[in-house]
Amino acid sequence: MTKEALIVGASGIIGSAAADVLHNGGWKVWGLARKAPQRGSTFPVVADLLDPAGLADALAGLDPSHLFFSSWLRQPTEAENIRVNSAMVKNLLDALRPAGSVRHVALVTGLKHYLGPFEAYGKGALPQTPFREEQGRLEVDNFYYAQEDEVFAASEKDGFNWSIHRPHTVVGKAVGNAMNMGTTLAVYATICKETGRPFHFPGVAAQWDSLTDMTDARLLGRHMLWASTTPDAANKDFNVVNGDIFRWSWMWTRIAQWFGIEPMAFDGQVRPLQEQMANDAEIWRNIAGRYELAESDLSRLASPWHTDADLGRPIEVVTDMSKSRKLGFLDYQSTDDAFFDLFERLRTDRIIPPVGSET
Repeated sequence: MTKEALIVGASGIIGSAAADVLHNGGWKVWGLARKAPQRGSTFPVVADLLDPAGLADALAGLDPSHLFFSSWLRQPTEAENIRVNSAMVKNLLDALRPAGSVRHVALVTGLKHYLGPFEAYGKGALPQTPFREEQGRLEVDNFYYAQEDEVFAASEKDGFNWSIHRPHTVVGKAVGNAMNMGTTLAVYATICKETGRPFHFPGVAAQWDSLTDMTDARLLGRHMLWASTTPDAANKDFNVVNGDIFRWSWMWTRIAQWFGIEPMAFDGQVRPLQEQMANDAEIWRNIAGRYELAESDLSRLASPWHTDADLGRPIEVVTDMSKSRKLGFLDYQSTDDAFFDLFERLRTDRIIPPVGSET
């Protein structure tokens, strides 16, 4: 088997983790992004997925056997999300068609497949938890469905296999990522520690009390590799989570303990991070300057809107992975350790203050 892959979104949480998994497995990896990924595990390809001509030029001469797609552009409406994000997939597959080399396409979407898009997130008639792949699509417009349809149409035309990967909230390291709960909570906890501000849970009672799960980016990368190289997994959709379940009432204490701060018990008042962190840009610049951190721009580290969306859901969100387990993917990752591993990497890379820092 030719082990040459193209990763789209290579500078993001998912793409960078997948690049490391593939590189460590002996693959040649090209990483496509609008800016060159600063990673030794990829050969950079700089291209705009919305520029078909420029994209074709950038990909000329490449002949990847596997494509891993984990990129999207947030738009103000779901109609625009569909138009823009489906065009990105279509343009890429069109640009790769002349080489005729692609044998598998792995597309990463997420649990909004079951929960609905941002405009109708967690509303209306939703499938019962735990979410299972056979529950299918909601009767609502969703850019995830549009991206899938572009993959399915190209597969029929070009003859490659595909896999769809639906993680829950992904824990991993990337700077400038639009959906980044792990780093957002690390920055929030750091600000609370440095200022003496209470470490308040920003979500609702349903998330504080109910069971939930998450996805480590490293496990997701291994799952993408497994599905794209396992014949029995071809042309299937998969949920992808760590394998444990927890309540935020427990996890919030675990995160607070790691940072050496006091967790505040949820008192029924919802305190969104967008409100709590609205005026924190200057505070973070001061913290970054004091500890000589690598990134002083709060907006490149924290995505409060996304964390608020996840922790503000009025329903339990638990994901079934039986489909993957039955086919042989047995990897497991405890979610608290996923957070702690990320926090350690953020310290090592001086994204958050080093160990031993004090108020």
